[in-house]
Amino acid sequence: MKILSNLCFAAILLFSAFSATIYAQEISPLEGRWDMVVSKDGEKLPSWLEIRHSGTHTLVGRFVYAMGSARPISEVKVHDGKFSFAIPPQWEVGNSDMKFEGKQVGKNLEGTMVYTDGKTYNWTASRAPVLPYNENPKWGKPIDLLDGKDLKGWHTLGDKENQWIVKDGVLISPKSGANLVTDEKFTDFKLHLEFNVPKGSNSGIYLRGRYEVQIMDSYGEEPSDVLFSGVYGFLTPNQMAAKPAGQWQTFDITLIGQRVTIAANGVQVICDATIPGITGGAIDSAQGEPGPLLIQGDHGPIEFRNIVITPVVK
Repeated sequence: MKILSNLCFAAILLFSAFSATIYAQEISPLEGRWDMVVSKDGEKLPSWLEIRHSGTHTLVGRFVYAMGSARPISEVKVHDGKFSFAIPPQWEVGNSDMKFEGKQVGKNLEGTMVYTDGKTYNWTASRAPVLPYNENPKWGKPIDLLDGKDLKGWHTLGDKENQWIVKDGVLISPKSGANLVTDEKFTDFKLHLEFNVPKGSNSGIYLRGRYEVQIMDSYGEEPSDVLFSGVYGFLTPNQMAAKPAGQWQTFDITLIGQRVTIAANGVQVICDATIPGITGGAIDSAQGEPGPLLIQGDHGPIEFRNIVITPVVK
């Protein structure tokens, strides 16, 4: 019996060593999350890249472009010190894949992107910071971001028409036009806002200008990361708490580091979840920096009132 026990023990050790060899994954220096900037026609387009291993020898990932949601990368191919991947178009014009090539240069990445129109553009990327999480933040005084009279404290982005007006204390975008941004920038905060989305319309609130919490007519739909109260393309609410279009609704959002809690119409739908990276339409990809609130105004009419932010005390 002793000999049999020793043999069994030896077999277990051999199997463990064999299993460790099979399942061991050499960590590639490419793995991780990267804040990316694509230089396209004179613009600096914020983007985001994640690379991780799948199994023993395959690299996969996710990519966020200047527009659209996070897209899966089925394989990141590595050869002769360079890597490449391709993703199909989402909202881009054309039917061709977006093709990326890159290499590591010091601590950063750089490379080229062949866009869906066949043109080639350069990009660079730096490793995304891990933002600290404060379990016991000290909150400051609430700040009412709407004075009910005009757009003081806000400005529009880009060259689109400023369609925003204030009427009877309500911030109104009667039609698609420019996005609206606070003059002030924030780090961690608690945010309360009330909004009224017309039937079929679509908007969003970008936290620090980088993470979109989706606002749209989603009543009766199944929960999704691209529908009401989802963090666009990344975090799916645990239930659909949207009211029918045309009714006033509320978000109560707490953002600490990259961890977010969202209550929609009084129902907690996302609890202390990590936002992996920027979402499409972000103002930039500098996740380590403070950022403004951005209200999406280019997807349809929307109304807001009682936008109150309580920033953390540094």
